[in-house]
Amino acid sequence: MTMSEGPVELAQYNWQAYAVLVVDGDETMRRFLERALARRFGMVQVAADVAQAAVLMTRLHFDLLILDHAPAGNGGIAWLHEARAQGYAGEAIVVAASADLDTAIAALRAGASDFILKPFRLEQVLDAIRRGFERGGRPRAQSVLRREPDGASSDALGIVGQSAAIEQLRGLIGRVGRMPSTVLLLGESGSGKEVAARALHEASPRAQQPFVPLNCAAIPAELVESELFGHVRGAFTGATENRDGMFHHAHGGTLFLDEISELPLPMQTRLLRVLEERRVRPLGAEREVPVDVRIIAASNRDLAAEAAAGRFREDLYFRLAVIELVMPPLRARTDDIPALVRHFMETLAARLEVAPLALGHELLARLAAHSWPGNVRELRNFVERALILGAFPLDALEAAPVAAAADELDLSLEEVEKRHIVRVVEACGGNKTEAARRLGVSRKTLERKFADWGAAGEQDGARGGDGKRTAGGIGRRA
Repeated sequence: MTMSEGPVELAQYNWQAYAVLVVDGDETMRRFLERALARRFGMVQVAADVAQAAVLMTRLHFDLLILDHAPAGNGGIAWLHEARAQGYAGEAIVVAASADLDTAIAALRAGASDFILKPFRLEQVLDAIRRGFERGGRPRAQSVLRREPDGASSDALGIVGQSAAIEQLRGLIGRVGRMPSTVLLLGESGSGKEVAARALHEASPRAQQPFVPLNCAAIPAELVESELFGHVRGAFTGATENRDGMFHHAHGGTLFLDEISELPLPMQTRLLRVLEERRVRPLGAEREVPVDVRIIAASNRDLAAEAAAGRFREDLYFRLAVIELVMPPLRARTDDIPALVRHFMETLAARLEVAPLALGHELLARLAAHSWPGNVRELRNFVERALILGAFPLDALEAAPVAAAADELDLSLEEVEKRHIVRVVEACGGNKTEAARRLGVSRKTLERKFADWGAAGEQDGARGGDGKRTAGGIGRRA
């Protein structure tokens, strides 16, 4: 095969299902790669430095990074190493204007699948992408997913477990996935809402088209409109070129709006109109553009209650909740914990290139006894820490179960979760960032829980509660 055959070879796979992030301090290079790759991939985003790239990666999932060795703000190779340590599992190609053998080796050790010197031809980049995806099994995995769209296989849907709750969910996803209807996924943080959203997409007729996830909570309020609908050059200060929004990138496929409750009210109005009219107007543009997108939204809040309280548009809630699926928390499916641990052990050990740890019955029983307030995400993080440390950090778990005190038998699940989170925060010396990491949730989610509990505690005090306080100002009922 010659280099000129690169684009032909690339075209035999449906790369429209994948998203690319280009990080390069050279504006000319960014534009060149953005234009060239936009014709081949479902979504292409660009960043001038690693700080911008890090922000984009908190909002969006990327299957491929094309990273300059030395973009502004930090070394590209050092940042790639950090991204890998934080869980980025996609492909990565490092490019550099000049480099020695040591630099190339450092890039590969940081997790790059290829290393290319500038100046390069587009065919070189496309060839490197093809090789990286083939080594990573992307085309093979994609074909497996396409062959079983009916939800019969847990591997195809990416949902691990055989508990009654998961079997029921898997069956619903297989049935609902084939429908064009909007779906609302509800459940606690870390319970697997994005996994379910991807499963719905894979079970749909849109499976060959892009799946674009967007975390609404990670976008500054002033940028939400541009992020969703795009903008034209000159629409606002700093808009130096036209930019497509997420609706454009998801055209023909699925747009997953995670943490939909964090969307500002004015944007909720605009989103409702888009859902009804199937047209978007980029910021600063004069004309609307038709879009063909299936919306899947998710929230860890009770949107019906949020709508009743006036914090979420009721008409948008009803428009999103045509089909409503509730993700069970991990404590409601403890039978799945052994299978999940084995799954994470296998996949993470391969990615980290370390030996799996032994899983005895006593250990699995201890894990099943833990309440896992951070749900599946917390369990995954726990297994990853164990692999890195070479031993299971059992001190991060609750002590072995003992007989419950009489006043604990009538506690609600919310109160159990509250007490566990407080204990973790106290064990971390009040460091909420570390506590959030241990729990497998974001710092923002933890702060919101403390704020909600603090308000509830003040109300309890006003009603004549015992006035006792715990870490972070949480009130405890007598």
